[in-house]
Amino acid sequence: MKGFPNMGSILKQAQKLQAQIEKIQEELEEKTVEASAGGGMVRVIVNGKQELVSIHIEPEVIDPDDPEMLQDLIVAAVNEGLAKARGMVNEEMQKLTKGLNIPGLPKLNGLF
Repeated sequence: MKGFPNMGSILKQAQKLQAQIEKIQEELEEKTVEASAGGGMVRVIVNGKQELVSIHIEPEVIDPDDPEMLQDLIVAAVNEGLAKARGMVNEEMQKLTKGLNIPGLPKLNGLF
């Protein structure tokens, strides 16, 4: 077919992109973000794979008479950490794709 792009070239580009994505995924396992709630009373660290790596709770926020407050602080900190991790992943992927919308490329959040 005249004017049809070279399929071999497209496949090579796709393989190169896949290798770069895999490299970024590995690097993101090592990168972390920190988030907190309650003025730093609950702090979490989340990695680029959107896994909770650690959680720190200041002893003074632990009130046996009000466990719901601590639960709310933990949920808030974890959700903020996950949002920051997603932002970090998207930023890294945008560097790779240079912000281009590549047809057929799954949503970035689905890659990790």
